[in-house]
Amino acid sequence: MESNYIDDNNWTMVIRPQRAWWDLRLGELWRYRDLIWLFVWRDFVAYYKQTILGPLWYLIQPILTTLVFTIIFGNVARLSTDGLPPFLFYLAGNTVWTYFSSCLTATSNTFTINANIFGKVYFPRLSIPVSVVISNMISFGIRLLLFLGFLAYFMVAGSEVFPTWWCLLLPVLLFINAGIGLGLGIIVSALTTKYRDLQHLVSFGVQLMMYATPVIYPISSLEGGWRWLLIANPITPVIEIFRLGFLGVSALSPAYLLYSVAFTVAILLIGMLVFNHVEATFMDTV
Repeated sequence: MESNYIDDNNWTMVIRPQRAWWDLRLGELWRYRDLIWLFVWRDFVAYYKQTILGPLWYLIQPILTTLVFTIIFGNVARLSTDGLPPFLFYLAGNTVWTYFSSCLTATSNTFTINANIFGKVYFPRLSIPVSVVISNMISFGIRLLLFLGFLAYFMVAGSEVFPTWWCLLLPVLLFINAGIGLGLGIIVSALTTKYRDLQHLVSFGVQLMMYATPVIYPISSLEGGWRWLLIANPITPVIEIFRLGFLGVSALSPAYLLYSVAFTVAILLIGMLVFNHVEATFMDTV
């Protein structure tokens, strides 16, 4: 008598219609690493493919933004920069903040933008937001080189800025930025499958959140409750330690970075659980 039993071990992959919401299957991301790198290449190359200046926008955008901050907040409003050259102060904050905001904004519409791909072929859905974080890391590297170039210029010109050993924490700062951006982004992407108006709130909320971080003003300029409200923002220690590492000045203890790490781990776990729960049924609602 022939048996109809099929041993899962005879197959290279088994796709089941249902699974537990805590079954994240992170091992699939490693098996699909070639696909992730294809998505990274697509995001990095195709974004500026039909532009005149192409990848030069990676340099033009931070320079123009920093010049605007320097003129408005440095020369007109005369906000304190803790004795640092205003241009370097704003460029440092802008370099860190842009990476976080790019990760959050780009991953927040994962389901809606890629619905056609998701409906045709199976692959780990989390691979797309992960590829976005990696491709944004490449653009961050370009902006970091720009920042280091200006830092070298100001140091040669005699400005009182000096890198410290805290700059070695840059990989940790990148992990925090990427983790929080990815975690919040995939939570929003999961919610937008039912509530589309959240996409409009993300871009608006990111702009407001920038003013709740020490991008254009130092944390030392605030006192009392406002200061603690700013410290509660997990991106604040990242920006402050970045300035401490590369410019030598910060009004925040590096110990606060532990809070940011804990927040990153928590928001990543929550984000992946929510994302995994919505992934199974999002095609019915998107």
